[in-house]
Amino acid sequence: MNLKEALKLADKIVFEKTGAHLDDVQEAVLKGTLERETYKHIAKEFDCSESNVRQIGSELWQILSEKLGEKVSKTNFRAAMQRLQNSNVLNFAKDVVVTGSFNTCGEARHPPNIPNPHPPNQETSHHDLSEMPQLGAFYDRTPQLQTLKNWILQQNSSLIALTGISGIGKTTLAVQLVQQIKDEFEYVIWCNLDTSPTLPEFEANLIQFFSQYQKQDSPTINQKALPLIKYLQKHRCLVVLDDIHNLFSSGELAGKYQPEYEEYRSLFKQIEKLSHQSCFLLIGWEQPREVTQTKSLNTHINTLQLKGLDIAAGREILRDYGLADIDNYSALIHRYQGNPLWLKSVATLIQELGGCVTELLPDDTILLPEDLKDILQQQFSRLSELEKQVLSLLAKASDTINLTQLLENSRIPASDLVNALQSLSRRCLIEQQAKFYTISPVLRQYAAIRLGG
Repeated sequence: MNLKEALKLADKIVFEKTGAHLDDVQEAVLKGTLERETYKHIAKEFDCSESNVRQIGSELWQILSEKLGEKVSKTNFRAAMQRLQNSNVLNFAKDVVVTGSFNTCGEARHPPNIPNPHPPNQETSHHDLSEMPQLGAFYDRTPQLQTLKNWILQQNSSLIALTGISGIGKTTLAVQLVQQIKDEFEYVIWCNLDTSPTLPEFEANLIQFFSQYQKQDSPTINQKALPLIKYLQKHRCLVVLDDIHNLFSSGELAGKYQPEYEEYRSLFKQIEKLSHQSCFLLIGWEQPREVTQTKSLNTHINTLQLKGLDIAAGREILRDYGLADIDNYSALIHRYQGNPLWLKSVATLIQELGGCVTELLPDDTILLPEDLKDILQQQFSRLSELEKQVLSLLAKASDTINLTQLLENSRIPASDLVNALQSLSRRCLIEQQAKFYTISPVLRQYAAIRLGG
């Protein structure tokens, strides 16, 4: 279902309920939801308050929920409209009697002596990837891709955390992974947590996804919805949770749940401890503490921290911007840690300035385009005051620095300092080499601006 079709269908539902077509703001909310924009972004584009946009969204979800007979929210709006469209098509097919190559229930008649390629008793894969981003340019991540496939398909990992700093390519890698392994599962669903659904809302959406297909497969049986863990035990499922960091508190150390999302802890503990045949893939800047704390070799929990691209892959990005042959391309890639989004940002700036900027500036110059500052601000805004103090200390240091030096240069108690370093490491904002700590040139410069280092 494309954007135009979804809006047309939603407009019809709202008109039937209220007697009025969608107004401009309502249409902007639905359009923004389909394009995976936040309420804050929609409000900014439409020049109105975020609270007003949320209220309008809430009213729309209520109308759609009554019409569709299921709870509709910003998280599952696209999938719900797709199910409605599919239902309308199926009902239409049942009402039409066609002779020749089709029978009355809409199933193709197969020519004599040619077996049906999809026997009725064959297990069918059910996918809801409506919230999964489209795969753009994919730069070589072969080792990481193979690691994830091995964990999921060979070791049967039940919980995998894919983490890394903003822009490093976590979601892109996950999209490539899902496209390659989705047929190994009965059920595959991609959930973007940018709307931060509570656990009951999240579980209700997943149970709705699972149960609808069971009812289709066994139409004569009035099946009762099961607890979520029962579906995970009964079926081979892959559940991807993108932007998992939205469940955690800003201004706290990494991985601390916001009060309204504490219940997710019990879900992840169930996935870890109970026997089942499914896999949850968590993607985000930070991960649940129960995931990062699990180090046992016997567990089915794994964490992959994504690093930057190598020089060859980084040069592919510069080539896309016509910068592959600049003299210092290797140093540029290294300076921006091979981060795809950072490289694209600075490459755009260099390209728009005619490419000559790299020749006029010193080799160690760090360019911070405004869109790159915005990206970094999103992650820095989540830091606790303690982490900001430690990051400022690291930004002021001219070289790597160890724990003893950090203690000497600050009044932070040793236990607090260690906790802050652990949290910054889990956020992928600092690097540790043996007993020494440092930050990247980009983060050093941004921290100096943002934190007054």
